[in-house]
Amino acid sequence: MDDSSIGMRIRQFRGKALTQRQLADQAGVSVDLVRKLEQGGRQTASIASLQKLARALDVDISDLIGKRQGIPSGNPDTGIVAIRRALTPVDDLLAETREEEVVELEEAARAVAYAWGAYWAGRYELLTTILPSGLIQLRASVHAADPATAPAANELLARMYWVTGCTLVHLGQTDPAFLAIRSALTAAELGRDPLLLAMIRGSVGWQLLVQGRYEEARGVALTAAARLEPVGEVSAPQLCAYGSLVLLGATAAGREQKVPQALSLIETASEVAGRVGMDRRDYETYFGPSQVIMQTVDVNISSERYPEALAAARAMPANGGGLPQASRARHLTDTAVALARTGRHEHALSTLLNAERVGGADWIKYQALPRHIVSELLDHDRKMPLRAFASRLGVPG
Repeated sequence: MDDSSIGMRIRQFRGKALTQRQLADQAGVSVDLVRKLEQGGRQTASIASLQKLARALDVDISDLIGKRQGIPSGNPDTGIVAIRRALTPVDDLLAETREEEVVELEEAARAVAYAWGAYWAGRYELLTTILPSGLIQLRASVHAADPATAPAANELLARMYWVTGCTLVHLGQTDPAFLAIRSALTAAELGRDPLLLAMIRGSVGWQLLVQGRYEEARGVALTAAARLEPVGEVSAPQLCAYGSLVLLGATAAGREQKVPQALSLIETASEVAGRVGMDRRDYETYFGPSQVIMQTVDVNISSERYPEALAAARAMPANGGGLPQASRARHLTDTAVALARTGRHEHALSTLLNAERVGGADWIKYQALPRHIVSELLDHDRKMPLRAFASRLGVPG
């Protein structure tokens, strides 16, 4: 077993403080799972089980699965450290403050749209080069805004903080990600758009979900949804915002292993998607029939209902419907999990290769799940296509 495996990291974090059985008892998982992970008999487990193990070991799940990433660069104004610095300014504490460039709102809106386009294309390395300066410039624009333009300036700043938080999640930087999304929420509260505010609250819930705080994630998402519940005729953006928040609540319930509640919430979201009638993108968020299918697969996988996940996946249009590039790749990866766990190893590999093609090299580089599934597939197949794929992902083959 290599020292980059989940099992080795569990053993290292456990140290001499806990036996395998004590860890299993504290996490609420079987000792057989802990033993097989540490011995290399299993390369991964369900997200819910990994979250429980991380919590019992008092570590972030990013540390457990080896997802935390940096972006080495010769430019000190780009990368993770630069983003952290932009998120934690101390200008107010300095005797002399720097004068930052103020950008016009129209130019700021283009910068925000470009950042979100890069995010949905899975171009995380590009984002680490544009987010630090983008945050600094937008903050300067907010400070320079007059009362008439301040709400719009704050809404743009909120969107830039929001995409920063989402990017940092994918790079395994959960603490600065949460700082970014809370800063986004503060800025949105100074704006005038209730739908933007609701969606950023939903993103707070998503980050809680990533951290394994499932009950809080579900509560935040459904509380935000309740404020938007459609009564009578409402706009399509409101319907999509409401449906997206309900779907997030379903995902959190699935991770909690509250499967009946999760499926009930998915049914509600499906009804809303039916009213919308198509896949849409509003407020940097995608919602519609394709997103409902994707999250139905996710809920079934998180509860290890793999045949049900595959049945749901068959409803997805061949081109991924209206999902953005990164989401299509993620859905294909989830489907590959279900295929691998039901013994359809060759089909799982072809689906993963399709995910790589759709998501691109930049996207797959920062995804832990494909590496874990490839490790499982190597137990059944050592042929060149899989070994070549494993090599590209950095998985020992």
